[in-house]
Amino acid sequence: MNLEQLTSPVAFLKARLGELPREKSLRSYQDWWVTEGMAISESVDRNGTPWLRLFDRQGGRVDEVLFAPDYRRMLGRGYREGVIWRGLGEDGSLRHAYLLGYVTAFFDAGLYCPYTVSLATAMPLAKYGDEALQRRFLAPLLRKDGQNWQGATWMTEIGGGSDLGANVATVARPAGDRWRLTGDKYFASNVGAEVAVVAARPQSAPKGVRGLALFVLGRHTEDGRLNYRIRRLKDKIATRSVPTGEVELRDSEAWLLGPAETGVYLILEVLNVSRVANCIASVALAQRAMAEALEFARERVAFDRPILEHPLLARQFRERADALVAAFAMAWEVVTLLDDVWRQTPPYAERYHLFRLLAHLGKYWTAELAVDTAKWAMEVHGGLGVLAEYPVERWLREAMILAIWEGTSHRQMLDGLEAMLHKGAHRLLLAHLAPHADPVRAAALERSLEALLGLPPAEREAAVGPLFRELAQFTGEALAQRGFEV
Repeated sequence: MNLEQLTSPVAFLKARLGELPREKSLRSYQDWWVTEGMAISESVDRNGTPWLRLFDRQGGRVDEVLFAPDYRRMLGRGYREGVIWRGLGEDGSLRHAYLLGYVTAFFDAGLYCPYTVSLATAMPLAKYGDEALQRRFLAPLLRKDGQNWQGATWMTEIGGGSDLGANVATVARPAGDRWRLTGDKYFASNVGAEVAVVAARPQSAPKGVRGLALFVLGRHTEDGRLNYRIRRLKDKIATRSVPTGEVELRDSEAWLLGPAETGVYLILEVLNVSRVANCIASVALAQRAMAEALEFARERVAFDRPILEHPLLARQFRERADALVAAFAMAWEVVTLLDDVWRQTPPYAERYHLFRLLAHLGKYWTAELAVDTAKWAMEVHGGLGVLAEYPVERWLREAMILAIWEGTSHRQMLDGLEAMLHKGAHRLLLAHLAPHADPVRAAALERSLEALLGLPPAEREAAVGPLFRELAQFTGEALAQRGFEV
């Protein structure tokens, strides 16, 4: 890989994918970031984070999230380019939306969050919403003028997000042709959004994940009243360009999406859309960290020559460039599979279970790569790397969010283990990789996986980590050997 490709997300994408769909749009979007967006992004990260106005001048509750004016300009640019409407509109493919997401995340990984959750709101509406719900909620999400509505995906409550069956206490009770939701959401990303999809438990539903259902609700009720309240905004180490808050639902007007009895599958579909975006954002952030390290290493002189010319660091750049290509291969394969299977409904076909395992592997592997690469980029800078005037300290902060959002590495391992145990997804994956993978290594890996799955449950869980890591690395390397398809 030519290291010069690291400095441009579009150049990197083109080198991997060849002819890019709507390349002119991607280049225009990149150029805007270089000339305008980067300065706005830095300003927002330092001192332009959103704040909450609870009341108007008359003392009425408004729960309005306020932003610096330039933030709205930065946010609107991606929406106009098509981070939502191209995926569900005339293109009929999610791939260009994720390519736009890659460019976004290279410059501002946090800003990719509202785009992601808006897409993850639009997709279940397009798939499960009736005509009336699509007219009310989906059409405004798909506007092309930058004045579109934003979406949000609120699942997590105070107990955490890993054990949804135990921790989702929001109750839904029927009210004619709609439902009323009461409960609290503790990590509500993109709070203030005009529409959100929400996990809740219908009144008569059983305990555990099987009793959960997916609902859609608006910022306002049909008669114009506030439909949810914002308790407070979170103070975070990163993703400072997106407001995350605590939401109170009190008899909030909502509509059921899909059959209630399959609600947990719909919730997981929503989460997986975000996990795919997390893969893309992680690779883009790792590329950005490497680009900053490359620029610094070319200019920093130690022992009479630029530090990039020292053999150890030069080798590290080459090795990390190879790892970046393998990580992108995995991330892009997950995008491609999602584009193929996202309209499937339960019970899913085998290709969906292949996608699901790859999404868990990809989310885990690429997020770990992002953190490790950002840390390394700081080390390339030495002591200067911890200073705010050098952007690598920001990329480490942002990378730590990517490692946690939508499930930590532990969650990806355990969910991936479940897909292998109950759906044989590892066999589907190894067959998928077979034309491009080392057959001896693949056979050994399959034997190890089968032995793992044969262990008692506690032993199986305790032992999954190293083998999951090996499977992820094997997958990325095999996909990189195969090459890429747009």
